[in-house]
Amino acid sequence: MQIFKTLLRVRHYEMDALGHVNNAVYQNYLEQAAIEHSEHLGLTLDIYQESGGVFVMRRVEIEYLRPAVAGDTLEVTTWLREIRGTRAFRRYEIRKQNQEDLLVTAEALWVWVDVKTMRPRPIPNMMLDKFLATLHSGATN
Repeated sequence: MQIFKTLLRVRHYEMDALGHVNNAVYQNYLEQAAIEHSEHLGLTLDIYQESGGVFVMRRVEIEYLRPAVAGDTLEVTTWLREIRGTRAFRRYEIRKQNQEDLLVTAEALWVWVDVKTMRPRPIPNMMLDKFLATLHSGATN
């Protein structure tokens, strides 16, 4: 399994009334990590546009374990658990940089949809091959 890591800095406007990262903001972090992972594999916005499709998050489950605050640098780790047909199941872990304690764990279901109809369709083979290779290789970032 190939993992992908990216660093994100928590911004002040992402705080809630308690001074912690607002729970809803974590979904943005998950989306950003997925985009960067895709780009790392060579699957850029141009490739997506040429294929006429896009991944959309259909379902996400997030477990909040510890808070983050403005100024923290977060390490977001993501990997594909499974990909087939129209669906990709992606796992996530979020930690403060250089720390082991988990702040968040999550799993998201991404579905490949046609941009014109917004209906699910099979993930293109070229993309599927690149993503499937991550299920059978070692770690990277």
